[in-house]
Amino acid sequence: MVQLIVGNKGKGKTKYLLDKVNTEIQKTSGTITYLDKSTKHMFELNNKVRLVNVADYMITNCDEFLGFICGIISHDHDLQQMYFDSFLKIACLEGEDITPAVEKLDKIGEAFGIDFILSVSMNEEELPESMRSKIIVSL
Repeated sequence: MVQLIVGNKGKGKTKYLLDKVNTEIQKTSGTITYLDKSTKHMFELNNKVRLVNVADYMITNCDEFLGFICGIISHDHDLQQMYFDSFLKIACLEGEDITPAVEKLDKIGEAFGIDFILSVSMNEEELPESMRSKIIVSL
């Protein structure tokens, strides 16, 4: 399942995402991975959450990003949730249609029982109509 947290830059999406991941790690029996464009929020995350700085892995397009996600999943069979901060940037989708990537994440999540929570720097109105049902928070 894919859930979206949407809103323009500076609206508080990261704070909401950090609060959510730190709450969820207390309830889950599996593991949680948090992907970001830097390690800036390392000390704001519970130490049980694995932080991955996507910028370290030289990802240049969305297909590489999705392959990277599958690699993480193949390595961790206890993985239950993945949080993506700055999704458009880390997935190389700035200015692109996010629909194919989100649909692929939906299929991956269904196949492996993983929930994906994405922070997307777009207003709800800017999202494709098919993506709006996945919004859990619009800031």
